[in-house]
Amino acid sequence: MIKTVNLTKKYGKFTAVDHLHLNIPAGEIYGFLGPNGAGKTTTIMMLLGITEPTEGEIFLFGKKYTSSKLTQRKRIGVVPEKHPRGMWKWMTAKEYLEFFGRLFKVMDMNRRISYLLEKVGLLAVQGKRIKGFSRGMLQKLSIARALIHDPDILFLDEPISGLDPIGIKKVRDLILSENREGRTIFISSHLLSEMEKICHRVAIIFNGSLVAEDNMENLFLKIKKEKEMIIELESLPEGVADQMKILDFIYDAKSLGNTLYLKVSRDSDFRKDISRFLIQKDLVPLKIEEKALSLEEAFTTITQENVAILAGLRGGK
Repeated sequence: MIKTVNLTKKYGKFTAVDHLHLNIPAGEIYGFLGPNGAGKTTTIMMLLGITEPTEGEIFLFGKKYTSSKLTQRKRIGVVPEKHPRGMWKWMTAKEYLEFFGRLFKVMDMNRRISYLLEKVGLLAVQGKRIKGFSRGMLQKLSIARALIHDPDILFLDEPISGLDPIGIKKVRDLILSENREGRTIFISSHLLSEMEKICHRVAIIFNGSLVAEDNMENLFLKIKKEKEMIIELESLPEGVADQMKILDFIYDAKSLGNTLYLKVSRDSDFRKDISRFLIQKDLVPLKIEEKALSLEEAFTTITQENVAILAGLRGGK
């Protein structure tokens, strides 16, 4: 659905995006992550045809894409980071969607608008002027506008920015609902906990280069060779944590109160081995829990390691 080959953007001697390869199949929710200045926005601008690449190619819907191909652009919906107040503030929410509905020649427009306003929770304020909308309301309206023409690809740039917890859940549910209907979704966000909940795959871009790309499980396996296990016990005599370090799959062991914190190899499930060891010492494990690595931790690890590699290369020069 979305493919790039050697996609590059240079501004003088500065390379904002460096030979980027993406391949996103239909029906995927694809998370695009990176720190500020990593090249995310530049990439999105090129994918939308707003900025011309210095080098490389873009393919959408299996065909080479250029900004002049209006038939391809009509199949794309965009939710930008900045929301629709500006020149539209004199319009009501309904008038705003009607304007874009006419541009896209949407059939049965009134029904489509009512459906989308209800979906984003704005039906009750459809007659209110945009100038009185909060940031969260503008975000919801922007999502409705992006969906007005029923696009095949939806680009979302910080779609839950400025929303309260209820608003975040509504937008998350909407994204998942749209994806279930077959829509391919390309999403960029700093709220990594939300990305973790909805994305099928994530890519991490750093200094214009793709440094990691995979589904969540495989991404975590690649960057973390160990996992943490938390064991709650009825009682925990002094010294047990140090004794557990003799087990070859345990890298580290600490205790706090009646709880053990173990770092173990990711190679296997060691709960049975740990339980056997504790029971042999007349200790009863009440609960054994594996702490999963979060996307935020993965993101930090990947970018920090990449910084170290780049620093080493510079030092070698």
